[in-house]
Amino acid sequence: MDSSDSARTEGARPLRRRRLLLIDEDETARAVIGRRLSHLHHDVALAENGFVALNRLLARPADIILIDMGLKILPAIATMRKIRAAGLSGQASFVMIAGRQDSGSVVEALEAGADDYVAKPFDFAVLDARLRQLCQRTDEINALTRHNAELDARIARRAVELGETRDALQLLQADRARLVSSIQALNDEITRLSAGRA
Repeated sequence: MDSSDSARTEGARPLRRRRLLLIDEDETARAVIGRRLSHLHHDVALAENGFVALNRLLARPADIILIDMGLKILPAIATMRKIRAAGLSGQASFVMIAGRQDSGSVVEALEAGADDYVAKPFDFAVLDARLRQLCQRTDEINALTRHNAELDARIARRAVELGETRDALQLLQADRARLVSSIQALNDEITRLSAGRA
């Protein structure tokens, strides 16, 4: 490795390992896709059907859930809906794996709420880029959500502070009105006493 390679390696920020759940009933496809994605620095969990996937997600949340559209035991869209209904998807993105000629199923999946799809056979470098893009988008949405929550909290604090200031101002105004009334009553008494002496 020359010095420029070493500098690139040292200067490069390590990629965050994303947690993926791959749901595919085909054992060979599961093993091959899982191994390739693992080599691309993803932490990959495997599930042979939607029911197993639910159990996997109970133990380990995922950033991305890849679902093969050919699932038979629990179809892909039903699997996605069950995961969401169980509250196990969190911020995960759903990516459907479809055959090249399966455009009808892809449209149905996207309309049902899938975030993206990939067509088989796929280029793993392109798949990796798409998965990372989905994760980056989720990270940005989460950062924006946190920022909005912080702004809401600051606005709420300011509203409380303004309310307290308004209450204090009203007390001061009431004290001033009582003081003015006392001074007026004192002036009236002095005037009465002065008139009595004359």
